[in-house]
Amino acid sequence: MLKNLGSMMKQAQEMQAKMQEMQERLQESEMTGSSGAGMVTATMSGKGELRRLSIDPTLTQGEDKEILEDLIVAAVNDAKSKVDAYVQEETQKAMGGLQLPPGMKLPF
Repeated sequence: MLKNLGSMMKQAQEMQAKMQEMQERLQESEMTGSSGAGMVTATMSGKGELRRLSIDPTLTQGEDKEILEDLIVAAVNDAKSKVDAYVQEETQKAMGGLQLPPGMKLPF
């Protein structure tokens, strides 16, 4: 039993190291979402922090404030969905063959 416990502890330490590496990669990575055929782009870190927002100058002219606001929201949401997919992929890589109980998600 102690041998199994030692093995489980080693696996837990390895998983913790992999999760730390994943967190560092998430902070360094960037995903860009866009809307309006690329007229608005939003770039987020893998942690979901908005880093850059780019708006085509033609959108800032005229009376189309509501359209611009909608395009910004759509670009940010597009970037966020890419971040979520990336986080899920990286988590699966870090977890390797570890089987989690149904419904349990990482990172916690």
